[in-house]
Amino acid sequence: MTDRRPLRLAERSARPEVEFTFDGQTVRGRAGDTVAMALWASGCRVLRHSSKEGAPRGVLCNMGICYECLVRIEGASVRACLQPIAPGLVVESGGRP
Repeated sequence: MTDRRPLRLAERSARPEVEFTFDGQTVRGRAGDTVAMALWASGCRVLRHSSKEGAPRGVLCNMGICYECLVRIEGASVRACLQPIAPGLVVESGGRP
């Protein structure tokens, strides 16, 4: 089982930087971060728009229950709060554009 205890800030900043893209923009996170937290740390709050009204959606539960943070990776819809970042990962916003 993976240890999911929160890291102290010093421990997180000691991890190497990882670059990936979100909707064509380069984003930097730290090794071990999820897509949701790397995007949150970079200031990105909207990860998709609702399919019915087009309302902005972002991180809500941050533990994989609510599906509000859906993004697309390699054509598949995934929850950003459960997906670890990787060098060169290409992430697109989910839901309606």
